Amino acid sequence: MANPNIKIIGGEFSGQQLTKIPGHLELRPILAQIKKSVFDILTPRLPDCAFLDLFAGTGSVGIEALSRGAKHAVFVESSSDSIKMINNNLEKIKIKECAGVYQRDVTYSLQWLSAMLKEKYFDIIFQGPPYKAYLVNQVLKNIKEANLLKEGGVIVAQHHQTEKIDPAFFNIFRKEKYGDTIVTFLRQTENI
Repeated sequence: MANPNIKIIGGEFSGQQLTKIPGHLELRPILAQIKKSVFDILTPRLPDCAFLDLFAGTGSVGIEALSRGAKHAVFVESSSDSIKMINNNLEKIKIKECAGVYQRDVTYSLQWLSAMLKEKYFDIIFQGPPYKAYLVNQVLKNIKEANLLKEGGVIVAQHHQTEKIDPAFFNIFRKEKYGDTIVTFLRQTENI
């Protein structure tokens, strides 16, 4: 059962509630315990970073990054209801000027984003695809093809424990387990 109360748990906007559309059952926000752990790990990388939140849902992860010092966050989500939620949450917290929100299917391609940005832009890329959808590897391939990750940047992928991550494009350097959820941390392969 999804928790209808989603809070910012750290940083400048800590404690503020985010809006979630009631009855939006397919939306499964990141659990607070997992979010806290991920952001504790990312803390040294967050100040002034550019953050990409894929499968953004309510925008909870990207907004948490902004609260903790990211200079800019881009949110990409395919659902129009989710896009409305993200925009509402950014406006509610008054941080719309630090964000870009796009309605796209990230499993198809991310070339449109690299064409728009014209550079390797992101220090941190987070992807939390729908539970048990097994989309992480396709999105890793799309990130690599679009050349979105800055040198020294990291990708954080939340996925079910049965999903095996293909290290063909990025090196796995850390994994954390939370029940049946795994959070995998990746960076550029050494030979690139």
